[in-house]
Amino acid sequence: MQARILIIEDVKEMADLIRLYLQKEGMDATICETAEEGLARFDETRYDLVVLDINLPGIDGFEFLQRLRKTSAIPVMIVSARDADEDMILGLGIGADEFVTKPFSPKVLVARVRAMLRRTTDMKAGPNSIKFGDYVLDIDGYLLKRAGEKVALSSREFEVLAYLVTHPGKAMTPDTIYGDVWKNQYGDVTAVAVYVQRLRKKIEQDPTSPRFIETVHGMGYRFNAETIHA
Repeated sequence: MQARILIIEDVKEMADLIRLYLQKEGMDATICETAEEGLARFDETRYDLVVLDINLPGIDGFEFLQRLRKTSAIPVMIVSARDADEDMILGLGIGADEFVTKPFSPKVLVARVRAMLRRTTDMKAGPNSIKFGDYVLDIDGYLLKRAGEKVALSSREFEVLAYLVTHPGKAMTPDTIYGDVWKNQYGDVTAVAVYVQRLRKKIEQDPTSPRFIETVHGMGYRFNAETIHA
């Protein structure tokens, strides 16, 4: 099945170039010139990944991402000419999974898109949904719900949570989690602790005394198997 990519970019030449290279790799790419159009398209069609510019007419890319994260954990790659550290930190902080600065190599961009899609596919090879506590983790839908309400998670937050939940009761080192989720042996392993803290703030009643994601001292983290139910 073709991967569906939503490109939100107001510079036609840039949007067409990204679409051309994605289509060469067998992906179905749709272009929107504004964030408003992108949000409307997202409501109508199910996409697998979003390639997002920041500087857009009307709602900018940051606002689009904040709105998107209220309903979806779909992977998002920001592609922007703005290369300030503050923009990158803000983009990643509100839920982007990748930040690529212009100019860029189209082939490298496609490789990053493929890597992001591969992580999503790997997760969907397991069970369709898992219930724990008051939550339902919908693997296929890339959603976490509590009492029917969606919990806003970034794609990476969702991936870390899904990885832990699908290995209940097993103590996992940060190195193991990083290698399996990030698919990278040479990155910053401290990112695991950052994402665990983010998740605890969102799903734990008391993040300082977690019920779901437990700390195994001297080892790493373990998802509490007793909280999972049919």
